[in-house]
Amino acid sequence: MEKLDEILFYTLEKSIKIYRKFAQNKLNENGFDITIDQWLVLKTLQQNKSLSQNQIAELVFKDIASVTRIIELLVKKKYVKRKINTTDRRKFELEISNSGAKIIEDIYPIVTTNRKKALSGLALNEINNLKTLLEKLIRNCI
Repeated sequence: MEKLDEILFYTLEKSIKIYRKFAQNKLNENGFDITIDQWLVLKTLQQNKSLSQNQIAELVFKDIASVTRIIELLVKKKYVKRKINTTDRRKFELEISNSGAKIIEDIYPIVTTNRKKALSGLALNEINNLKTLLEKLIRNCI
């Protein structure tokens, strides 16, 4: 029987977990009071206006309950404004506040530095090949 470290998907998961821990540590070291998941939700809202919480959950690969908690924290931190939808009072409209836009901007240099560090030693064609291969894996599972 194969060992865990011989399984490609184990290595993929391990690489993601290690990168997320590395990235979170860099945010903490730089004095930011935000998690990687909170940043992902903010970035998703920035790029896609008028998303439902279900749509956000799908885009950031989280369950709806987790996204609800993340949004609640972002509202408390005043990074996101939540308003009742005028056409359906059961729904909320989410909008990034000025402080939310500022933290995205302030964190971006750290994010790019993190990515450079993680990808150091890889040639551009290796990065492109890896992305192509991962996209094939994704298509195989849809």
